[in-house]
Amino acid sequence: MKKILLVEDDISLRENMEELLDLSGFSVCAVANGRAAIAMAKKEMPDLILCDIMMPEMDGYAVLEHLSASPKTCKIPFVFVSAKTERHDVRKGMDLGADDYLTKPFEEEELLNTIHSRLNKAEALNNAFSDWRTTNVKNYEIRTLHQLKNFFDDHGELLSFKKEESIYKEGDHSNKIYLILKGSVKCYKLDEQGKELITSVYATDEFLGFTSLMDYVPYQEFAVALEDVELAGISKPQLKTILEENQHVSLEVLEVMVESIAEIKKQLLQMAYSSVRKRTAYTLLQFARAMGNKMGKPLKIARSDLAGAAGVATESLIRTLSDFKQEGLIAVENRNIIILDPETLQHIG
Repeated sequence: MKKILLVEDDISLRENMEELLDLSGFSVCAVANGRAAIAMAKKEMPDLILCDIMMPEMDGYAVLEHLSASPKTCKIPFVFVSAKTERHDVRKGMDLGADDYLTKPFEEEELLNTIHSRLNKAEALNNAFSDWRTTNVKNYEIRTLHQLKNFFDDHGELLSFKKEESIYKEGDHSNKIYLILKGSVKCYKLDEQGKELITSVYATDEFLGFTSLMDYVPYQEFAVALEDVELAGISKPQLKTILEENQHVSLEVLEVMVESIAEIKKQLLQMAYSSVRKRTAYTLLQFARAMGNKMGKPLKIARSDLAGAAGVATESLIRTLSDFKQEGLIAVENRNIIILDPETLQHIG
């Protein structure tokens, strides 16, 4: 017998829905507010949740966000049942990760059809993942980081993004981990004035999108293509299964993440203590590496991106680039930068 968690603060409606579901062969847990819903969901682990939006103490949006962030409850199908019928309300619910949105008033048949549809889809997804684990993980030899990257390429979802196109936004659900097959990506946060602060730049053959493998923690920053980009993405459960199967691969992935953190720390130290010249030189070399740039090849990058990564004002960066040009360290053609002397840039104090 499938178990349904019903979250509805209207007593009459809650009792009517509870009776309908009970007569339809479901086991029903009913609560009147969002906080009680979270506690009940973790205790009972229902097969599906029907949730109102406008409720005391905690609204339905907050309930969904809380349950989606927990590995224990994130996979439970979640259906909003609400009198809020405006398009932006429905869109907000779906953007937060709801599986369906049912507007009040509704017919009994409409409610039951929605429940059966979501339960059937959840069961199909579980079966598909079970089959994937058996065929793809067990039969695909993954013992090194190189083999893991080949797995992304062979079995991942292939995605393409044009230059300056958004890959994901801060607050989006982090359901996938990506491998960059082609191109480069910048990640950034926004300060209180809406200014971009670039946190990292990722190159071809690097991983993108790590937040947590245990929880569905939302992305903590924005990711945008610096040039045309191709990605291969696999779900967190898939990657987690692979890492559980092989300790050596887990250690290699951990080493990659440690190196990434070390690089970010280095960038922060540069921004905090280094001169504008040193920060600008470091950032030029950082972008050149990420974009596969070789000496003499034009580096097509916006001055604002360079300034955001270096942590300097755009005007200061432009003056420094002018100095580098006069010193013969770089050349500028049609606003594209050509690095002429990477060795000297590397050792600028």
